[in-house]
Amino acid sequence: MNEYQLSEERVIYLIKEKRRKQMILIWQIGILFCFIAIWEISALLGLIDSFILSQPSRIWNTCIHMAQNGLLMHIGVTVYETLIGFTLGVVTGTVLAIILWWSSFIAKVSEPYLVVLNSLPKIALGPVIIIIVGAGTKAIIFMALAISLIVTVLEMLNGFQNTDKEYIKMATTFGASKLQIFKKIVFPYNIKTLFNSLKINIGLSLVGVIAGEFLVSKAGLGYLIVYGGQVFQLDLVMASVIILAIVAAIMYQAVVLMQRLVMKWYGH
Repeated sequence: MNEYQLSEERVIYLIKEKRRKQMILIWQIGILFCFIAIWEISALLGLIDSFILSQPSRIWNTCIHMAQNGLLMHIGVTVYETLIGFTLGVVTGTVLAIILWWSSFIAKVSEPYLVVLNSLPKIALGPVIIIIVGAGTKAIIFMALAISLIVTVLEMLNGFQNTDKEYIKMATTFGASKLQIFKKIVFPYNIKTLFNSLKINIGLSLVGVIAGEFLVSKAGLGYLIVYGGQVFQLDLVMASVIILAIVAAIMYQAVVLMQRLVMKWYGH
């Protein structure tokens, strides 16, 4: 009887959780629609300057026009540059974090430089990057790499250094080598840390790409935003910003989905 009661309570709990998630989704969609409606009505009534702030109907028409005139190409360029910079930043940053974890001496020597590089606004280095790497895709990818690299190093190194010391002591007691400790304890322990870093870096890489496209690109969403501002087509600017937000959300959700798949495969 007690087991039946527990299972019934569990069912009631799951139903409540499902309804709660549905209500959250309804509110999220409702707030979005209310915002769009208020924006459109305010523009129609002249409460806001539709030339500067545009309005949803004009942005929608602009998006349709863009879709017929190479929008997918511009999205593809931005996504390609972001993924390359993001991947290079994560892989290189993780490798550097492993090296710093492996040698506490190198970590101590590097610490002040990492702090300075992390606080330095990487976008300010844009002109220098263009001179060194050259104008074009390489400079944009390098900008994304520069922004995501240090964050990855600091995030992963902090996770490695804060791995449960009791696990490491136990493995050391049984004669495990440093490589075995890293492979069997430290890295698996920090899978969540890695994905938290990925979630942060996908957005940072996109910021780096857009900043690079502002400076040197001839294609991409950043280029469309700059071009729209130069020719005073603010509908194009707003449409590009909204498309950029959608692209960022999709890329973030892709990382979340990847995390779920990896965590199911990894178990712990």
